[in-house]
Amino acid sequence: MQRYNVWQVIRAGLKGPGIWDKVWDQPEPKPYYDVIVVGGGGHGLATAYYLAKVHKIRNVAVIEKGWLGGGNAGRNTTIVRSNYMMPGNTEFYEHSLKLWETLSHELNYNVMFSQRAHVNLVFTPGQRDAMARRYNIMRLNGIDGEYWDRDELMKRIPHLAYDGRYPILGAYVQPRAGTARHDAVNWGFARAASALGVDILQGTEVTGFVKKAGAVVGVEVRRGGESREIMAEKVGLAVAGHTSVLAHKAGLGRLPIETHKLQAFVSEALKPILDTVVVFGGPGHFYISQSDKGSMVFGGDLDGYCSYAQKGNLPIYEDVMANCLAIMPCLGRVRVLRQWAGVMDMSMDGSPIITKTDIPGLYLNAGWCYGGFKATPGSGHVFAHTIAKDEPHEANRRLTLDRYARGYQIDESGHGPWAKVH
Repeated sequence: MQRYNVWQVIRAGLKGPGIWDKVWDQPEPKPYYDVIVVGGGGHGLATAYYLAKVHKIRNVAVIEKGWLGGGNAGRNTTIVRSNYMMPGNTEFYEHSLKLWETLSHELNYNVMFSQRAHVNLVFTPGQRDAMARRYNIMRLNGIDGEYWDRDELMKRIPHLAYDGRYPILGAYVQPRAGTARHDAVNWGFARAASALGVDILQGTEVTGFVKKAGAVVGVEVRRGGESREIMAEKVGLAVAGHTSVLAHKAGLGRLPIETHKLQAFVSEALKPILDTVVVFGGPGHFYISQSDKGSMVFGGDLDGYCSYAQKGNLPIYEDVMANCLAIMPCLGRVRVLRQWAGVMDMSMDGSPIITKTDIPGLYLNAGWCYGGFKATPGSGHVFAHTIAKDEPHEANRRLTLDRYARGYQIDESGHGPWAKVH
């Protein structure tokens, strides 16, 4: 793998762009792999990278129906945080955040991780008390968190509507949290995995599974108009909102997951006005940050019905814009340039599932709800461990599928998506 550094950039400037190597290979499928990872988003690519790097399993294929970054990896608001308090989530998301902190050096690729702080606004004494419990639990678990009173908040973020419709009392903050560049994360993992021998198969649709004596031993794919079988010792699913469809084809049956769409928006570029992530929760649901290009990146709640559509609708537009103006009326005349929707696999307790399934040879990575992007390196790291070792990593030992049958849901916010939607 060609190493990126400042000298290479200077050399390219002097000699032209022809010095750069191909970022990743695009091979033809082999007839057999040790591991097939279905889904070429961040989670699938990270899983393949850690299988090759940490566990030395390099006969690996990542199978993607579309192109890298064409799914949820390119359709999110790029927020990274670990401000969770429930056992299971606490250790997992902190594990992931620690991987984020060294990821650019690990991959030799700038993922543009910016630890600019995640600011949860507080509007009522009751909300302040509830969030104090969360952040105290975080601190007891070694996770950073602090409270900014109104005066401190006004110094740091002067553009908020402090005496507007929802008077602001202060904010709970995780300083190590921030944002990253979504497509750079995908490209960095793809490049590093390819350099270790992983085959990345774009434009390849998994249409079914090959089974033998009840075990999954391969996948059926359609590629370039032709169908074929690719055999493997182990198959991992990391397909976000399409989990239920492929899991049914594999014989897993009905999962505790619903597929919803979550919308996000990008504005025209502005001069720097916001150097943190701001979250408006309680009276509404809204989050916003400013990208390195100057655009305001923001979103709100998920649509209240199941859908596989990667597009939005007017009720959510209205709700998100109303929440935006409630706390940042200075953006009232800013133009929105783009909108998109990610297809979310919403689990019934709002927490992920990273586990070996009851079907031999089949492994599941799903249920990401609002947390998929920030979990990317952690998800790949522990999923690779689960596949390679046939046992969970310490950070995902509670994130099993059977927790629903056992009554051990990890209900982070006090209500799962089922209660929220229905």
